[in-house]
Amino acid sequence: MALLRGVFIVAAKRTPFGAYGGLLKDFTATDLTELAARAALSAGGVSPEAIDSIIVGNVMQSSSDAPYLARHVGLRVGVPKEVPAFVVNRLCGSGFQSIVSGCQEICVKDAEVVLCGGTESMSQSPYSVRNVRFGIKFGSDLKLEDTLWAGLTDQHIQLPMGVTAENLAAKHNISREDCDKYALQSQQRWKAANDAGYFNNEMVPIEVKTKKGKQTMQVDEHARPQTTLEQLNKLPPVFKKEGTVTAGNASGVSDGAGAVIIASEDAVKKHNFTPLARIVGYFVSGCDPSIMGIGPVPAINGALKKIGRSLKDMDLVEVNEAFAPQYLAVEKSLDLDPSKTNVNGGAIALGHPLGGSGTRIMAHLVHELRRRGGKYAMGSACIGGGQGIAGGLSLVSCAQLRPGLKTVEPGPARSCLNQKTWNSMKTALVLHGFLKACYVLDTLQSPRLMEERKCLNGVPLGCTKCPQDAE
Repeated sequence: MALLRGVFIVAAKRTPFGAYGGLLKDFTATDLTELAARAALSAGGVSPEAIDSIIVGNVMQSSSDAPYLARHVGLRVGVPKEVPAFVVNRLCGSGFQSIVSGCQEICVKDAEVVLCGGTESMSQSPYSVRNVRFGIKFGSDLKLEDTLWAGLTDQHIQLPMGVTAENLAAKHNISREDCDKYALQSQQRWKAANDAGYFNNEMVPIEVKTKKGKQTMQVDEHARPQTTLEQLNKLPPVFKKEGTVTAGNASGVSDGAGAVIIASEDAVKKHNFTPLARIVGYFVSGCDPSIMGIGPVPAINGALKKIGRSLKDMDLVEVNEAFAPQYLAVEKSLDLDPSKTNVNGGAIALGHPLGGSGTRIMAHLVHELRRRGGKYAMGSACIGGGQGIAGGLSLVSCAQLRPGLKTVEPGPARSCLNQKTWNSMKTALVLHGFLKACYVLDTLQSPRLMEERKCLNGVPLGCTKCPQDAE
């Protein structure tokens, strides 16, 4: 839906994503969310006392404290004990759903500032033995159930998620070669972005224990940047003979979490938060469970309709890469522009911790949209069982930060500003990187401000000297 109130993202952070059984295997989903939440609070200058609600998406419930996950995260990071919390599970869309639910709370004025999260420790998914609580028959053979595999299988249609991706490959005439080429592109794009430092603003470094002692983890562990097409071509199909899905072109089983803090427009003004982006709408849709991966198509179309935009208006689009044929089916159905979609790689490269991917995608879109100076972005994911979820973002321009401000004339007219107002405007402009619609910037004409932009972006404003700066 289109939102009834202005809802802004004021902080967005995520952990590095760990490989299955890798560096993060000893961190519970609660631990990972705590790390992301602490970083988000710090980055956004948000006091824990300002939080009105906590919502965390989680799927596997892999640790003993998982039923308390959201509540424990809040208490650990210093949110007052009076603040409520709950966990949501919309499978692979759970991270997105935490933000959607937060928007709903803000729109009906149940909350003004919401800490949203998404998290998963797939490495800690336990084995279980069912139907033994009240005893078993003599000679019965106890069977262990792999809860991880069970969670990746739709019991209603008795199909693993990988088979639903194979169904899409057949339906949309997607070849194994197409899938491997796309998987390679995801790895290469991730490598280029990682080498360029594009993930730095969203990433929370984590101290981990290894055989060599403690070390700082600040890079996604699952990525395989040295992968070649030849290596991908040699991998056997997993779900179907002569099929398309392999270990190399499917999303990685992994561990990780993200945290996104959202606030109402009133809260942004009250707490003097710096909004990073505005959430303009969302949409959730159902689809045929046997081709669940096509879910982003109706979800994205629904979100675009709600916000009155088209794909051509989007500067960035993210579609969670559950499987290469799944993504390619969505790309073909929506006629997505590859140059604007999953521009820095996706889950095939960095992994897909089920509950964490939605917050990872939204956090990445926020920072990448700002880095590129774009205006609109759309994030989405398919959902096991046959659903899709999508959310739209709009970059917050400098002019939108203080709706009550009037444009300021150049030169002596700046004397109408008191020092507090000037500092507030200057800080907002600097923090927002002087992106689009900064008409306030051009009218202020401050060489001091120009120097700050030079430091940040290396590009002078080209303004004339303001007489008031002689003071």
